Amino acid sequence: MKILLRLFGLLHGLMACLFACAALMLIAIAAHMGWLAVVGTWDRAAAQAVIGALGILTVAVVALQIAETIIEEEVIRDADISAPTRVRRFLSRFLVVIVVSLSIEGLVATFKAQEDPIQLMYAASMLVGVGVLLASWGLFIYLNRSAEELEPGAMEDAKREDHKVG
Repeated sequence: MKILLRLFGLLHGLMACLFACAALMLIAIAAHMGWLAVVGTWDRAAAQAVIGALGILTVAVVALQIAETIIEEEVIRDADISAPTRVRRFLSRFLVVIVVSLSIEGLVATFKAQEDPIQLMYAASMLVGVGVLLASWGLFIYLNRSAEELEPGAMEDAKREDHKVG
């Protein structure tokens, strides 16, 4: 069984490396797009290219955060995700990145919609979806508090695990 758990740790580490490599590639692509916008004519097309680069950078941030979360939660801490406190912390960490990234992407889509107003519905839908996700996350945290009260020592255990990472 220990061999299987080590194998899972190695696989999680490999996945985290792949996420990090994808993030680095996206950063390079976004930098190239931004550079082309800077050296070209400074017009609406250049602004759209910079906005597109921001969208790509947003995805790169998500990929890096996922890699970091996988490494910290699955490899370093070797966390048991069955405890309510651990579930809340894991999901909260992941959802912070998703909510911020989707919010930025919604703003990028709003700027892109200046050229094509029909795309404004897409941007508005994305931002409404972010609002629903944020509200749902808040409701989850609120409802999860009662489950956490059943395990009073779980938060202290989770905080002790944080010292492994720090």
